[in-house]
Amino acid sequence: MKAMAIGVLAAIAMASLAAPWIAPFDPNALDIANRLAEFGPTHPLGTDHLGRDELSRLLHGGRSTILLAVIATAATLGVGIVFGAVSGYFGGKVDHAIQSLVLLFQGLPRISFMLAIAGVMGPGPFTLFIAVVVTSWADFARIVRAETLKIREEPYIEAVRALGASPGYVMTFYVVPNLIGPMVVLFTVEIGRMILAIAALSFLGLGLQPPTADWGIMISDSRPYFRSAPLLMIAPGLCIAITTFAINLLGDSLRDRLDTRMDGHPVVL
Repeated sequence: MKAMAIGVLAAIAMASLAAPWIAPFDPNALDIANRLAEFGPTHPLGTDHLGRDELSRLLHGGRSTILLAVIATAATLGVGIVFGAVSGYFGGKVDHAIQSLVLLFQGLPRISFMLAIAGVMGPGPFTLFIAVVVTSWADFARIVRAETLKIREEPYIEAVRALGASPGYVMTFYVVPNLIGPMVVLFTVEIGRMILAIAALSFLGLGLQPPTADWGIMISDSRPYFRSAPLLMIAPGLCIAITTFAINLLGDSLRDRLDTRMDGHPVVL
């Protein structure tokens, strides 16, 4: 299953990255005379309501969706590690204050909060980035805190403290390296959630904007033509489903593999 997931993700990533060279047409080129054309040799997946080649838009749509998801997930992970590690390592009032903030953000309905942020800031890729990061960092912080609480009680941490190492040094060279395993799993799984969130906001018109080729936008544009041209909605929907499913499979495999390797073997930089 892991090999299959890696193969699927590699194929999707390579196709998306190579879209400018392998796409048969410009994804935004209009051809009204051939609007809603059925699939055939010229247009393997047909054309949309403006005559744009569906395959070309599908390939380019993966670039914007996946790239934004990876960047947003990396930013979310960074914020979560900072807040979670500080909270778990220092404890006391610092921990209480940060955890109160975490509970506040976790108590807010994610989609509703995203819509509120997008409504205030206006649609666009930057708004989409802020919306998904602000609504997702608390989950990372909570998990990082739990891991940090375990790590800080390890004998090697106590030994480093006894030698006079500063909290910043201990966290940088002893705590954070031992968070890599769980964070790799979280990062992998969260990318799938980010793809779904980005596609949902774009579908609602609050994320990426037309004429940008994006899977969520493609699904939104194809709604009026679902009966006459169902492939316009099915194709990007399948891309989203297959990508997120493969990412989740890979995340489960990594979790099992890393858990067996991290039995009492601390990582030190």
